[in-house]
Amino acid sequence: MRPLLSRRCFLSLAALPLLAQDEPATTFTAGVNVVNLLATVRDRKGRFVQDLPRDAFILLENGRPQTIRYFSAESGLPLTLGLLIDTSLSQQRVLDAERGASSRFLDQVLRDNKDKVFIMQFDFAVLVSQPLTSSRRDLDNALAFVDTPSRRELQFQGSGGGTLLYDAIVSASDNVMKPLTGRKALIVLTDGEDNGSEATLSQAIDAAHRADTLIYSILFSGSGANPHALSRLSRETGGAYAEVSNKRPIDQVFDSIQQELRNQYSLGFVSDQPVRVSGFRELKLTTTRKDLTVRARNRYWARR
Repeated sequence: MRPLLSRRCFLSLAALPLLAQDEPATTFTAGVNVVNLLATVRDRKGRFVQDLPRDAFILLENGRPQTIRYFSAESGLPLTLGLLIDTSLSQQRVLDAERGASSRFLDQVLRDNKDKVFIMQFDFAVLVSQPLTSSRRDLDNALAFVDTPSRRELQFQGSGGGTLLYDAIVSASDNVMKPLTGRKALIVLTDGEDNGSEATLSQAIDAAHRADTLIYSILFSGSGANPHALSRLSRETGGAYAEVSNKRPIDQVFDSIQQELRNQYSLGFVSDQPVRVSGFRELKLTTTRKDLTVRARNRYWARR
């Protein structure tokens, strides 16, 4: 993976964990053998279902039933969020809307001394605009400086630009989210076009799985829009995909994400199958009620 290049300073991949530790994250600690997953449950009308007991869920690992040992509603647990903002030239016209809506979203979802957020922007380079923090002032200041690269910067780079979407997801997952426990989610604002990443779409999804991180993808359509990639990122990690339009403005999309984060279940299990070789294992979570739909990640990384 290429190093992360800052237009205001230079940051290496090795520096990212240190940045994330400037303010220790408040999260719950799980045993090393516990597999955690977050689940959203809706009824046929799309309404959140919040009152299900543990025995209403059925969990399969590689088709084999597993016992759910840990279970709770998610609204009270700490949350770590990453805002990943596409600052390539194709997004220039929507950046003002993204900055404003992101700030309002954080006002609604961030709880003092409990939740933490980091901000990352990506174009021809991947830049940590704001390390992990709970300070609204620091986050607003960072959002104010999120911008597209200038013509001079592009000339210095020696290219017409780039969009390192997949590299940004891998970097955020591996270097910020993976060392942490608890609820974790990346919110990606982009047109879905990747141009120049060393990582592939599948590798970005794998990185999110290894970090136990949901991905919420917000699409701003453009000439190179790639809704398929964003939909897959969210679907396979247990997050959600949404497209901004005149009928569904960005504030409405953010409100939907905020509501979902407040209406999730947290489940944990210890596999009854020993890990002899590290690798991915398939997960399937359903309920005993046929009128409900469950959304959760579809696999996890079993480490030997």
